[in-house]
Amino acid sequence: MDGSDTQTSPPPPPPRTSHNPLPFREDCWSEDATFTLIEAWGDRYIELNRGNLRQKHWQEVADAVNAHHGANKKARRTDVQCKNRIDTLKKKYKIEKARILGSDGTLTSKWPFYYRLDGLIGSTVPAKKSSPPLALPLPYRKNPPSLPHASPVQLPVRSGKEKRPSPAVDDSFFRRNFSAAAAAAAAAAAADDDVDSGSSRSSTESRRRDGDMNGFHQLAQAITRFGEIYERVEGTKQRQMIELEKQRMQFAKDLEFQRMQLFMDTQVQIEKIKRAKRASASDSYL
Repeated sequence: MDGSDTQTSPPPPPPRTSHNPLPFREDCWSEDATFTLIEAWGDRYIELNRGNLRQKHWQEVADAVNAHHGANKKARRTDVQCKNRIDTLKKKYKIEKARILGSDGTLTSKWPFYYRLDGLIGSTVPAKKSSPPLALPLPYRKNPPSLPHASPVQLPVRSGKEKRPSPAVDDSFFRRNFSAAAAAAAAAAAADDDVDSGSSRSSTESRRRDGDMNGFHQLAQAITRFGEIYERVEGTKQRQMIELEKQRMQFAKDLEFQRMQLFMDTQVQIEKIKRAKRASASDSYL
């Protein structure tokens, strides 16, 4: 055997490790940057009465985000990136909202942006609609049968100092008297026809019919007053809900502002400590 055949080949060199840094994703958002984005977008969203933002508004949002988190050139955001991020957050919020509503209150969201977005766009998510009240038709009868005696209805006494009724009005009160009111209105319509066609009746029957008509008219006026009271109560409820929503949004905004202020103060203190350490290190070398 030749010696050249038995000579072993040198081992291959080890693979060279690359020291290039990992690529930076331009669409990667930190939690703090996302909070700043939601805050800047939410302010303009409320100013526009929950309307769509235009290009100049998105540019203002991007400038606000870059002012807090744009120290690195690669971390700066454009108006298009901010808009895409908000659209993504809205889609995730709708999914999270549906999941919580489907659990009947047994689940809570652990997503950090859920409650802030719920304060901004929670009212725009369609809720379950309640079934509308059924309207009873008023039948036309030439000779209506004898009606049962309707129970007297007690009307609320209005005083000069009252500006609006108490909001604690039971809806069942209206439902209990609705049947009697509808029957009374139908009887009033039939009685009007009887007035035109019953001129030949005796004066005793005419006086009795006039008395019944007066009672029906009074009951119809009572129904109208009930409707006005119910409308005022609903309006009061709506105004109270709007006021509570405004207070909750203001509280969330103040809480987020304090959180950001605490975060910025912490960063400033950390930077001061680092500078002090570097200064002491440089003095020790001297």
